[in-house]
Amino acid sequence: MHVGEARDVVLVHGLWMAGVVMAPLAARLVRAGYRCHLFHYASHSRPVEANAEHLARYAERRIGDRPAHYVAHSLGGLVVLRALEAHRNLAVGAAVLLGTPARGSLAARRFQERRYGRWMIGASLPQWEEGRAAAWTRPEPLGVIAGSVPFGLARAWTRLPGSNDGVVRLEETSIDGMRQRIVLPVAHSEMIVSRRVADEVRAFLERGCFSAA
Repeated sequence: MHVGEARDVVLVHGLWMAGVVMAPLAARLVRAGYRCHLFHYASHSRPVEANAEHLARYAERRIGDRPAHYVAHSLGGLVVLRALEAHRNLAVGAAVLLGTPARGSLAARRFQERRYGRWMIGASLPQWEEGRAAAWTRPEPLGVIAGSVPFGLARAWTRLPGSNDGVVRLEETSIDGMRQRIVLPVAHSEMIVSRRVADEVRAFLERGCFSAA
């Protein structure tokens, strides 16, 4: 199947969020002719493995045998990676991850050292360990968008070295097997409302590559 033939898109939110936060991105994709599904999961209270299983069941129930694209922000990208790697039966068009700390998160590790930090990060804490391996072994294209505007919650308690989006460092977004990664001038939370990000997501879903490369 050509990557552009899939018309269903499953959108997956990040930590402390709900499915509705992906609505602005979904609205832009709907105008481009896609059917969007806002997946909601318990990002704080359940581990990534459990949420990945929930996502797989959701896709099977809502989309069935049709191929679907997957677009995820932050922690949601880890849920997507785990679900699609574990459930090879799911038909996939392409996947795009936005600011996903696939190789761990320095900001989260520092945050959990502070009062209430471990509680706020919740059951996803093991995902932020330094040096985690991140790989995509499916044949479908995986695209990664990272941000370069260092404005985000992490600035309230720590300074992040190198290029970062205020929460996630560029090096933390690298995934073995990804087809392409681009860096856009956006902050971490801005990604889900940015028109430019939406345009790049659409380009990747249609052609398997970003237009800003």
